[in-house]
Amino acid sequence: MAHRLIIGLGLIAAATPLSATIQEPQRLSAPAGSPETRYCMHIEAITGSRLEKVRCWTRDEWAAREVDVDADWATSGVRTIG
Repeated sequence: MAHRLIIGLGLIAAATPLSATIQEPQRLSAPAGSPETRYCMHIEAITGSRLEKVRCWTRDEWAAREVDVDADWATSGVRTIG
């Protein structure tokens, strides 16, 4: 009987760290918004700066810079405004 109790407690203890590391899945495409919605994304710094750069522009402004918001959102997206 004690043998089964030990195995049961071991299974519970082993499962606990797994559930603590589960995160919400990241969006694959940018959320829908109005033409005024600004999409904030990480941009690559041209200089050797270690500072993280985030810019917030509308879809049209990103498109003018040849950036596809939906394609890059999964890796670079931060938040939306508006």
